[in-house]
Amino acid sequence: MSSAPESPQRPRCTILPSGPSVTIVIPALNEENYIRRAIASLTPTEGGVDYELIVLDGGSIDRTREIVSEMSAANRRIRLASNAARFQAAAMNIGAKIAKPESDIIIRADGHSEYPPGFVGRLVQELCERKVASVVVSYRSTGITFVQRAIAAAQNSRLGNGGAAHRIAGASRYVEHGHHAAFDRKTLLTLGGYDESFTHNEDAELDVRLSNSGAKIWLCSDLDVAYFPRKTFGALARQYFNYGAGRAKTILKHRCTPKPRQLLPVGILSINSCSLVLGTSFGWPFFLPALAYFGTCAVWGGVMARYERDSACLASGLAATIMHHSWAAGFLAGSLRSIVRKSAGDRAKVAAARS
Repeated sequence: MSSAPESPQRPRCTILPSGPSVTIVIPALNEENYIRRAIASLTPTEGGVDYELIVLDGGSIDRTREIVSEMSAANRRIRLASNAARFQAAAMNIGAKIAKPESDIIIRADGHSEYPPGFVGRLVQELCERKVASVVVSYRSTGITFVQRAIAAAQNSRLGNGGAAHRIAGASRYVEHGHHAAFDRKTLLTLGGYDESFTHNEDAELDVRLSNSGAKIWLCSDLDVAYFPRKTFGALARQYFNYGAGRAKTILKHRCTPKPRQLLPVGILSINSCSLVLGTSFGWPFFLPALAYFGTCAVWGGVMARYERDSACLASGLAATIMHHSWAAGFLAGSLRSIVRKSAGDRAKVAAARS
């Protein structure tokens, strides 16, 4: 899709005899453990919502496609399509294009989540009544295994999420960014959809373009989505490294000013790295900043374990340190990569102009 923005249109929300027409799009890749639960929780049971549900599979090698095909056989409103590009940005763009013509609303869902009853109907109501281009929601991590519960506790706390609007309880309001849920289809297509060069942070990048176009984003904070986090600390580190790199790419693309909560992990990584290097070279006093940080995370985990009455929370401090350092490393790596690519592109343009 092209990225040339035009003036956003007011959501049409065409009311058909059976109600608004909606297309639910689920990007998926190897989600056999969660996809059935996600689809079942998303399928509208309330009347008045004319819907279809499209799973865009990015090449799963587990039973994801088989499970979706089984559910499609039982409910013809559910269909399976392929996403050769694999990433979520491409999946959403494909879904917006192949949705049935009468669909005015695109709902983005995650195959790794579970949704509250009446989720789709409520999103339709909020989008139409608020007359906004996008409705975002809050989400809360929930774990099953010991490590998942530790990661979930970190992600749900201010220590891990930094106070992001869609990760903390609060009043519904207009925001700059949130967990994507519903779009006016025409506005989404007019803005060019998601930027498919983004493998991560594509949602925040789109929100920048939405805001710059004058469109409004509404956070419906009482629609909590249950998100199942990674099962290992290694997978968590890779995830947050990619998050940090994606955020850096968004900031550099749009020349945004990073928020304090986004700069804090970079400061933590820098201070802890210097503390460990200087402590090794010049003695134990230089270890104190790093020890203070890791001690704070450990104490936080202990307090959470007592408050939540879950021993897994004892490891939430470790999860938070992984999240902070991985995100910061990804942010720095992504910044350097984007700067190098831009410099190379500028040199190429100059060389082409001279020739």
